[in-house]
Amino acid sequence: MKIDVSDLLKKKITKKDVNLTILESEFFNGEESIRFVEPVKLECKFSLVGDILNLDGTATTKLELTCSRCLEKFVRDVKIEIHEEFSNEDVNKDDDCIFIDSDAIDITEIIENNIILALPIRKLCSEDCKGLCQVCGTNLNKSACNCEKQDIDPRLAGLKDFFSSN
Repeated sequence: MKIDVSDLLKKKITKKDVNLTILESEFFNGEESIRFVEPVKLECKFSLVGDILNLDGTATTKLELTCSRCLEKFVRDVKIEIHEEFSNEDVNKDDDCIFIDSDAIDITEIIENNIILALPIRKLCSEDCKGLCQVCGTNLNKSACNCEKQDIDPRLAGLKDFFSSN
């Protein structure tokens, strides 16, 4: 979804409040598809300071994620603060300012990037998730397995008997 900011860039106004509901189904974050369970609600304010267009706001939604330990799907509430700077002037590459070459900003891409940054690297359905059995693949949150647990690195298995011969 694109937001028209031509009135700000032409310096007709200096502030613009935006309240949107964005209907997206899912997006790909580079590793997996993340599905939106609810539409994204965006409340933000654009403000023009010099040649820099600032976006400050909050986006809320619910996402369906995959647990990193047990691989089960779960729903997580997400509330992220968004702070971005835009400019249609030539921008220094060291700045965090995003160059815009039109009178509209694709807010969907901004929200998706901020969601990716806000999500943890390891997405867990719960802090005490037991994950999967390394031998048989049973989800240990749902049932126990009867596999023999040997946590010995095969490269060091020869050292196991070294101290037991005494």
